[in-house]
Amino acid sequence: MYDRSFFQTKLGQAALASIAAMCAFVALTTQMQVSPVVHAAELQHEVVELA
Repeated sequence: MYDRSFFQTKLGQAALASIAAMCAFVALTTQMQVSPVVHAAELQHEVVELA
């Protein structure tokens, strides 16, 4: 494991920042709601043909 002096170096601070960013990413992604699967027949959209 790492001791306290490691986290006082620039590399240690970068490691802490990386860990904090990963934790924030996990916290934000677990709050996302996954939308239900919509079948192609249920989609109601207009088809536009480009000439």
